[in-house]
Amino acid sequence: MQLGMIGLGRMGANMVRRLMKGGHDCVVFDASPDAVQALAAEGATGADSLQAFVAALQPPRAVWVMVPAGVVDGMVAEVKALLEPGDILIDGGNSYYIDDIRRAEELAQDGLRYLDVGTSGGVWGLERGYCLMIGGDTAAVQSLDPIFKTLAPGQGDIPPAPGRVAGGTAEQGYLHCGPAGAGHFVKMIHNGIEYGMMAAFAEGFNIMKRANIGKADHAHDAETTPLRHPEHYQYDLPLADIAELWRRGSVVASWLLDLTANALTESPALEEFSGKVSDSGEGRWTIHAAIDQGTPAPVLSASAFQRFASRGEDEFACKLLSALRYQFGGHREKK
Repeated sequence: MQLGMIGLGRMGANMVRRLMKGGHDCVVFDASPDAVQALAAEGATGADSLQAFVAALQPPRAVWVMVPAGVVDGMVAEVKALLEPGDILIDGGNSYYIDDIRRAEELAQDGLRYLDVGTSGGVWGLERGYCLMIGGDTAAVQSLDPIFKTLAPGQGDIPPAPGRVAGGTAEQGYLHCGPAGAGHFVKMIHNGIEYGMMAAFAEGFNIMKRANIGKADHAHDAETTPLRHPEHYQYDLPLADIAELWRRGSVVASWLLDLTANALTESPALEEFSGKVSDSGEGRWTIHAAIDQGTPAPVLSASAFQRFASRGEDEFACKLLSALRYQFGGHREKK
């Protein structure tokens, strides 16, 4: 079937490629003419304006928007003016689910159907497929089933959970989670969990990296907590080998561990990374939801705050801590 894709970044472009490989007809638009031309050369129908983009789509149109959350509203407003009743507008980025509820209501007033699709898979999606968490009108979701099925990974060699009745779409890698906002709500929690899992691997490997601290010379003064038993920390551990080991038979085996092993094999000391970790919003929104519900989420909260600290957002707090130690005890910072 036919799909229009707006936004040809790292994920949008590869989603188009996967769809074309699956036999679908794709019309594409992006602010970058080069991105449009690249996909047109691979078989997509390129458009140099939104007007040309919409004109190339056959009613009822299906338009997938794959742009950053901060610009979705502007793009929806532009596309909305060109669409007709019965057309479907899909936001496949990482939008806040509350915005989805509002957009669905606003677009319904003009006879337009809106779907929110949480999309997981990153740059590996072209090869592995995309896990799709879908929210919105049931009829609209069903009408696009061939698109979702092609984008999704498929069952592969992963059998359904023991005792589960086979035959649903979840085991194929896509699921209609509920009404407007449900897809991005589930994806929001998915990413909040991802923050926690990534932080757990990062912290654990950091402890192992510092397992040789007993070999170093240590200061002996009032400002330094002594290492009481340096003989307990004499290990130069092979981190890349440990990551590779854990991939086989360990209870922490996972795709994130696979990626950890990749990273440590490619760059054992990770010199090319500064350690400043960005966050695109989902971790924050997950914490907001937990607070609204009164649901404890200490691990997910800590992992989000850790990302803020990695970017130096705690610099003033650390300075104040140091200042307070000086104020009450005359403790001066160590050079």
